Amino acid sequence: EFASTYSFLTALRMEGEAEKRGVALIVKPFLLGPIFVAKGWNTSPFVLDEAKGRYMVRDIERRAHRHGLPPFHLNAPFPVHSVAAARLALVALEEGWGMAAIKALFTAQHSENRSIADPKVLDAVISALSHAPERLRARMNEADIKDRLRANSDEAAALGLIGAPSFVTADGEIFWGDDRLEDALDWAAGKKM
Repeated sequence: EFASTYSFLTALRMEGEAEKRGVALIVKPFLLGPIFVAKGWNTSPFVLDEAKGRYMVRDIERRAHRHGLPPFHLNAPFPVHSVAAARLALVALEEGWGMAAIKALFTAQHSENRSIADPKVLDAVISALSHAPERLRARMNEADIKDRLRANSDEAAALGLIGAPSFVTADGEIFWGDDRLEDALDWAAGKKM
């Protein structure tokens, strides 16, 4: 979920952490909005609870610094409309450059104060990765990509995911939160707690 602030931290770290443990990643972009709506929320819990929102910003700033990641900035409006970014990620994953696209999208949104809801920002991200924006915009709007994003979101809800980032191991164990990335990868590598 590209609107997820904590997923910014995970997106920039997960590939390296998985490689250290010999764990293969299967990345599935999904949307949290429908999950939140099912809970009766009309926005992020970090907006619904202002104190939690203030804490989240400072926590992510600290964690980004700790991990040597680009500085975090909460981009307004929050949460961002992330459907187009998720569709772009699905296309990029299908074409083999998904992790580069995912990292670039999260960095644009959560570090560079560029809104991924803006088609011009998506075009700039695509161009910077040496791909053709026109072709990708057309592909992002094809029915199979829309259906795959819907299926991923439905699967997330069926699994009982409650936020992002979330990790599901091959044996069905669920871990939630950037601070659980290493635990999830260790579990997947057979180092069960």
